[in-house]
Amino acid sequence: MRRLFPVTDQTPATAPGDREWSLDELADAYAYPEPPPGGPRPWLRANMVSTLDGAAQHEGRSQPISTATDMRIFGTLRGLADVVVVGAETVRQEGYRPARAREDFAARREAAGQGPAPAIAVVTAALDLDFSLPLFTSPLVPTLLLTGAAAAPDRVAAAEKAGARVVIAGDGMGVEPARAVRALAELGHTRLLTEGGPRLLGQFVAAGVLDELCLTVSPLLTAGDAQRIAGGPPVAVPQRFALVSLLEENGFLFSRYGRV
Repeated sequence: MRRLFPVTDQTPATAPGDREWSLDELADAYAYPEPPPGGPRPWLRANMVSTLDGAAQHEGRSQPISTATDMRIFGTLRGLADVVVVGAETVRQEGYRPARAREDFAARREAAGQGPAPAIAVVTAALDLDFSLPLFTSPLVPTLLLTGAAAAPDRVAAAEKAGARVVIAGDGMGVEPARAVRALAELGHTRLLTEGGPRLLGQFVAAGVLDELCLTVSPLLTAGDAQRIAGGPPVAVPQRFALVSLLEENGFLFSRYGRV
């Protein structure tokens, strides 16, 4: 069964029934907000998946709790983004590769003034990454490395030699989430997408810079001690988000929440 539950006028007015949602329908349903008067501002959305009992991973990876439709939405969100922001540990665990150009999104991206594919921006304090991987050797656009001003000079040099662009977004070893968002916006990246992991998402939540959460709820129970979608210290006051849209397929829920 496939159902779409419109919550606001940002979602399509008609449900697609039992057929597969087209990429255009998904792109319309997940479109970024129109820029406000005075020019675009950065809009940070997260895309995560969780089981019914709150696990963001199974055996260290998110793929086992995902589904084909979830991956179509994953691809759609990438197709709409200027940049995908991800933590270094997630790059290592998930085997991240460069984002690819998708013909289905070419016209939409050209009309929005975007390049053929989003850049990947890796948040890393130590720059402890394998620069021989395709993420660095064969991206369509150079991979960005968000790090602190105190990062080891030899690792910065190795990253730049591999073709990555190092962006300073913190005064010490680590990255300051709000500064990372500003730094990406200064590079012209205002449609921001983070795919985690949980530690990075927790940092964005704690800093109050997350605008939107796209959460897939997987109808699975895994138990165990897997991470939640966001980790780290709790915020002093829980942040309220409002439901924007909800899609359903075979028990999987594809929700979209926006900051109130």
